[in-house]
Amino acid sequence: MFARRRKHFGTPADKATYATLHTASLASPHLREGLTPAAAGKASRHLRDLLGTAAIAICDSSGVLAWDGVGGPYESNHRGDAKALAAPTLRSGRTAVLGAHDVACSDPQCPIRTAVVAPIVTEERVVAVLVAYSIRSSAALVRATEEVARWVSGQVELAELNKERTRAIEAELRALRAQISPHFIYNALAAIASFVRTDPGRARELLLEFADFSRYALRRGGEFTTLADELRNVERYLVLEQARFGDRLKVSLQIAPEVLPVVIPFLVVQPLVENAVRHGLEGTTGVGHITIRARDRINEAEISVEDDGSGSDPEVIRAALSGESGSDSVGLGNVDARLRQVYGDAYGLVVETAVDAGTKVTFRVPKYSSGVHATP
Repeated sequence: MFARRRKHFGTPADKATYATLHTASLASPHLREGLTPAAAGKASRHLRDLLGTAAIAICDSSGVLAWDGVGGPYESNHRGDAKALAAPTLRSGRTAVLGAHDVACSDPQCPIRTAVVAPIVTEERVVAVLVAYSIRSSAALVRATEEVARWVSGQVELAELNKERTRAIEAELRALRAQISPHFIYNALAAIASFVRTDPGRARELLLEFADFSRYALRRGGEFTTLADELRNVERYLVLEQARFGDRLKVSLQIAPEVLPVVIPFLVVQPLVENAVRHGLEGTTGVGHITIRARDRINEAEISVEDDGSGSDPEVIRAALSGESGSDSVGLGNVDARLRQVYGDAYGLVVETAVDAGTKVTFRVPKYSSGVHATP
């Protein structure tokens, strides 16, 4: 016996709730771009749908960022006045309810007779206002306009936080480039110079590898790349280091093909490999082994760099991860900080080491993460 299928989905209240949440979700991605004219213009239609008014305007101190609603002569009658209507609320931060004597035009057919002006606030500062135009005002419209403006304020604050996060990551990346480049460039050029007379062909090949490495490491593109591209640059780095150390440097790569397309923060593997080379070979006379692994962990990729060198005191590593000055671990704290900024504290570096016992550095990244996209 089959149960009869319902002919409707929930109560009218359920449907109204769903419709409101869905409309808000359509506006949210645009507002997360910040309160620019383009973003405000894309979001304004959805904000007007939330309020159900004849028109809305979003204004800041420079003027009207966006208008949505009645067009033609009605828009021309009112859009030009929106900045003046918004000015008192921009100054005071208080909601204003304007009547026909403030808003209405001479056209008797115009559906705009009143307006509610509510502040959009970030960090206790009024950055813009939302103006809801209607044929009549009501307490419900005032409350709804204030709530929508408050929600817009939250989205704009999140946009500012995203910008701050991006700026912080970019600053960390610039700091890492400044930290790595002098050390590596000097050694790489010295290695190339040693082949100029004895093996000019080899010197030319190494110079091309150095150029490709530098182009990648110093690029001004986005903050993310694929694991495949990052490992390709690690390979260039190791070619140059093997020119210095010869047979003393042995490298093993164990890479699962499935994780090569995974997007990771730019320049997070190479600093770990550089640390392995420095602590595994520099200052010693024997052979150093470095193993680079990338494993598929269902929803994550796990990357590790291991050396059998001199190891380190765990307290020194803790100091490096905390960013304390004086540590000679190239970029370790920088890489750890950027991983945590992008993915959260659960995704920082895990370092296993002891004096005379080598070092293994491991980190995980989600295969898919919101806002993480490779850029050329």
